[in-house]
Amino acid sequence: MKDSGQLQKDLARVALGDRSAFARVYQATSAHLFAVALRMLNRRDVAEDVLQESFVSVWKHAGGYQASAGEPMTWLISIVRNRALDVVRSASTRHETARSLAADGEEADIPDERPSPLQLLTQATDSLAIRGCMEALDASHRQCLALAYYHGMSHSQVAAHMRAPLGSVKAWVRRGLERLKACMENG
Repeated sequence: MKDSGQLQKDLARVALGDRSAFARVYQATSAHLFAVALRMLNRRDVAEDVLQESFVSVWKHAGGYQASAGEPMTWLISIVRNRALDVVRSASTRHETARSLAADGEEADIPDERPSPLQLLTQATDSLAIRGCMEALDASHRQCLALAYYHGMSHSQVAAHMRAPLGSVKAWVRRGLERLKACMENG
């Protein structure tokens, strides 16, 4: 993260519409601010939305930042925190309204987001099929696919983890996916 003085200068430039200063502010602070949102909301997708909305607000209201009022990071965190609290309050209000309607005898229209029994059966069947096809792969193909898709590693990270050449890892992933696809189509 940048030092406070540089962040203050960049925010002053953002207030003037400087896109490169905005990019620097984002680069320096987004990881920390995302962590704040994620901690408050416990949902990655909602935290990402809050972070995006917060940076739109920073772009629009950077002129409102006053260095004499506090540190720039404190100002940025308060924007993210307030957005996250708005989301929490909004969700709470929706649930309370639905409960209140149900208590008044009206039917609450709360969508059931849980999968149906048929969806659960399909997911379980697909999971077993994938597991069986994964077990049929060569060890190197299986390990590359697991690292890339279950652990979210890039090809470079997989190569470093496996201590194998990048070209080999890419080939293993490609061949593994081809064999996995063929197995799933035949199974």
